[in-house]
Amino acid sequence: MTSSLAAVSYIAATILFILSLGGLANPETARRGNLFGMIGMAIAVLATVLGPRVTAAGIPWIVGALAVGGFVGLFAAKKVQMTQMPELVALMHSLVGLAACLVGFASYVDTSTVFSTEAEKAIHEVEIYVGIFIGAVTFSGSLIAFGKLSGKIGGKPLLLPGRHLLNLVGLLLVIWFGRQFLHAPDIQAGIVPLLVMTVIALLFGAHLVMAIGGADMPVVVSMLNSYSGWAAAATGFMLGNDLLIVIGALVGSSGAILSYIMCKAMNRNFFSVIAGGFGGGAPAAKGIGTAAPAGEVTPISAVETAETLREAKSVVIVPGYGMAVAQAQHVVYEITKLLRDRGVNVRFGIHPVAGRMPGPMNVLLAEAKVPYDIVLEMDEINDDFPNTDVAMVIGANDIVNPAAQEDPTSPIAGMPVLEVWKAKTSIVMKRSMASGYAGVDNPLFYKDNNRMLFGDAKKMLEEVFAALRG
Repeated sequence: MTSSLAAVSYIAATILFILSLGGLANPETARRGNLFGMIGMAIAVLATVLGPRVTAAGIPWIVGALAVGGFVGLFAAKKVQMTQMPELVALMHSLVGLAACLVGFASYVDTSTVFSTEAEKAIHEVEIYVGIFIGAVTFSGSLIAFGKLSGKIGGKPLLLPGRHLLNLVGLLLVIWFGRQFLHAPDIQAGIVPLLVMTVIALLFGAHLVMAIGGADMPVVVSMLNSYSGWAAAATGFMLGNDLLIVIGALVGSSGAILSYIMCKAMNRNFFSVIAGGFGGGAPAAKGIGTAAPAGEVTPISAVETAETLREAKSVVIVPGYGMAVAQAQHVVYEITKLLRDRGVNVRFGIHPVAGRMPGPMNVLLAEAKVPYDIVLEMDEINDDFPNTDVAMVIGANDIVNPAAQEDPTSPIAGMPVLEVWKAKTSIVMKRSMASGYAGVDNPLFYKDNNRMLFGDAKKMLEEVFAALRG
């Protein structure tokens, strides 16, 4: 493949990636957006492998790497559950960071590159230094995020004494070693400050994420997504690959925008999250609550729930992480279809970070064939709760917590939530009285118009469905 054909292929891939991002912005076009992304990636890989910069001797190694990576990706796609997507995304970000580090070191020790001027050589070395720094921070930070999201590391933030000063000292050392690196007379002298900086960056990334509480992890995953994009862009500069630069910038900027949207949805300041936000408690393990009881709860049975739904004229269903864990979306669809056939106005309310990151609830409902037009965002549905007969919460907690509006001392005070308690009756489905991912108690459970349906979401919904049909 000639250089011109490779350049045209890169332009085509870039256009497809932009169309992919545009398609993913809407559930109705998401499938098409995914298709554009896959085609664009296929073109990009083929243009790179068959391009003028890859020799015939290197093709077998590349094909072997593609086969291994493809197998791992296919295995993950088949085995990883939707509830595991946040930690999978974090793990994938770590691989991007690791790749940026390895490419950076390989680019530095490569003696085949000839520079026409000292300025060109200095720019290249700055690209290497910055690329490795971003990659190392992304790598270690993403691994810690993976551990927290998967429960292997506790969600409680690690707040070291003088942690901000430690971060500042670390950054100053990175700048100082960067100066040493740029003034190194040869590769042997430059590799030492480069290695020291890499270790500092790894520690910096780990400390950065360890200081962030469990409730802010969705923002962290989005932030790391942005970091991985900038790491890819830095890799593109090191390799002189225009496609990597453009795609890295797309991922980096879109990740930054998503982080802003999520911070707004959670009423969080981005810099306060980085400095160590709320969410000091880890997620409650295996349904065991840690918060003290705040009042009396009113339980309800599956049969009584069916009766309440049968008498309702308007129903809003709020899905959460518990629905995803129980894989109850198909039963939810059957109940929705049955109620709609009987003339009940059924809609869904989706919080921007339901399921610990944007998207999982929409994907699960689309998988179960729930019509797109009845799946509404929080801002679209909140004003309708006072006119709703039944608000049914399936496995959600923090996103329906009235303490965000009613208790100014609550750790989640000011966080926008779905106002389900304003409905005539709210029914919350949970396994137990455990607190949510933020580790704070939910006063919704004790309100006079609320009912608690305890048990596995899928099993309880199947009983509700059977009672409705009967």
